[in-house]
Amino acid sequence: MAYITPHNQAPRGAFANTVLMPGDPLRSKYIAENFLDAAELVNNVRGVQGYTGYYKGKRVSVMASGMGMPAIGIYSQELFQFYDVTSVIRIGSCGSLDRDLHIRDLIIAQGACTDSNYADQYRLPGTFCPIGSWRLLRAAADEAAARGLNFKVGNVLSSDHFYNDSRSTLDWTRMGVLGVEMEAAALYCNAARLKKDALCILTVSDSLVGGEPETSPEERERTFTDMVEVALTIAD
Repeated sequence: MAYITPHNQAPRGAFANTVLMPGDPLRSKYIAENFLDAAELVNNVRGVQGYTGYYKGKRVSVMASGMGMPAIGIYSQELFQFYDVTSVIRIGSCGSLDRDLHIRDLIIAQGACTDSNYADQYRLPGTFCPIGSWRLLRAAADEAAARGLNFKVGNVLSSDHFYNDSRSTLDWTRMGVLGVEMEAAALYCNAARLKKDALCILTVSDSLVGGEPETSPEERERTFTDMVEVALTIAD
């Protein structure tokens, strides 16, 4: 079989207009099996599972992004550029940098600060500020509010470092950054460059400032349902 890209075996048209992107392939599989009707596996290259099905009659896809900006940079670029996907909504976990945000609360990422050099490829004469789609952000905030969820909208830190030797992550709290994750900035850069829509919705899995016990991989796979339902509801 000739693949359209080195990382995707799906035929053209296999993905819906909106693709939800969790980091973990098992979370992609869980969402497809538990939230989508008639879900079909359309891509499994390198085990990065991609499915297309229906949510309340609406065609939606879900595919894993892997961990880190290089990974989501590849997968979102290919979805936008080669599969005509119009919107990618990252649904992931994060560490809270805000004392008012606790385990399973949501962050809707208006912007994504970063310590990455991902945007260097654009050869800009300054610093690019990666931001999410206002259309998707407004819809997600309205939906989260209607559901009575505890959430905040604001900046996150997309870091290249899970184990940060400088121990400087907490310095971002001085600038009001709400949480730390590893993918949103690259997704937002790709969307800006390709004139597409992107949003990152995060569930707090642990707190760097509150001393709460972190969630297990199994809990992150199976219990972050508020975030998933908000993303599925705003998908178009």
